[in-house]
Parts: sequence; structure tokens; C-alpha cells
Amino acid sequence: MDWLSPAEWSAVTLSLRVAVWATVVSLPLGIFVAYALARWRFPGRQLLNGMVHLPLILPPVVTGYLLLVTLSPTAPLGALLGKFGIVFAFHWTGAALAAGIMAFPLMVRAIRLSMEAVDPRLEQAGATLGAAPIWVFLTVTLPLSLPGILTGAILAFAKAMGEFGATITFVSNIPGQTRTLPSAIYAFLQVPGGESSALRLVAISIVLAMGALVISELLARRLQARMSGT
Repeated sequence: MDWLSPAEWSAVTLSLRVAVWATVVSLPLGIFVAYALARWRFPGRQLLNGMVHLPLILPPVVTGYLLLVTLSPTAPLGALLGKFGIVFAFHWTGAALAAGIMAFPLMVRAIRLSMEAVDPRLEQAGATLGAAPIWVFLTVTLPLSLPGILTGAILAFAKAMGEFGATITFVSNIPGQTRTLPSAIYAFLQVPGGESSALRLVAISIVLAMGALVISELLARRLQARMSGT
């Protein structure tokens, strides 16, 4: 894009990369956790629910700090992962991890509400016919929950695109490596003459966020219409 400088374009592409990986990697776990909260009753269920939603309550900087002290190269776990070539701190993979954690509650909530809207009698009918629980999940629960799953994934993607506090604390603001859209906007606002670059990135952020909200709303309405039979 000629109207974006190389530094601006780098921030946009890196944000897209981070958001895509954050969403794709966390989606299977999000579906599992949402199903567990929607259908299972087990000791510690409320604790799990609280842990899932904790990133929404904690200041993002706290989440980033906890990631830093846990996964930095000098921390035991970070050093162990480093021996296998897995690096998170001050790397784009760490930005994806931080963004995925911050977006996880939105994803799980949307998927959980969708699964709770599925009539349990449909699942019971599949079990009565002799289908294994995993097969009932794959052929009944998952297809009927698909609009909510898509909504959760889109909301998580949008949240990951805009994540700032946890990301900058965990992976810093390194140009070309960890400088995502929010970090780039912050950096441009700190230098004289950077307002125009920041404004362009703000416009891109607004367009992406509004697009995600519109799409998620359309999917939510489609889900409601399906469940009501209209």
C-alpha cells in the first residue's frame, strides 16, 4: 500500500499475523473449555470459569508481567522451552500468546452461550441411538454451535488486533519484531511529526474493529433465528 510507510505496513502485517495465530491456536482450547462450562458439572467448575474470565478483570499490564516472569529466558520454564527453540519473551510469538490470553474470555463466552442454546434433547437423542459422546459432539453440538464459534473467533481476532498492555509488557515494542498496531500508534505519538502515521493506523484499527463487530452481530442474529425456528 503506497499510502502506508514501510514501518506502518510492518505494524499492520505483524498485527494480522499475531491475531491470526492467537485466534487459530486458542480456538480448539476455547471450544473445549466452553463445552465443559456449558455441559459438565465438576468440582472446580466455578474456579475454571473465574480463571477464564480473569484477564478481563486484571489490568493487562499485570497479565503481561506474569507472562514475563514465567516465560522470560531467565525464568525456569522460559529457559526450559528455550532449549527446544521455543521463545516467547521479546518475540512475535509472545505477542500472539499475550493477545490470545487477553482475547480468550471473549471467545469462550460467545461459544459457551451458543452451546447452551443447543437443545440437550438433540444430544440425548444421538446418545440414545448409540452414538459415542465424541460423535454426538461432532455431529450435533458442534454444527449447531458453529455461528457462536465463528462469532467467538471473530471477536477474539478483533481483540487480539487491539491488544496493547499485556503485549508491550511481555514483548516490548521492537520495530519489525513485536511492534503491532497499538504499539506503533503509541510509538508514533511519542515522536514529533508522527501524528499523521498514528492517524492512519487509528483509521485502520477502527475499520477492522467495526468490521468484526458487524460480522459478529450478523452471526449472532442468525444464531438466534435458527434457535427460534424463524
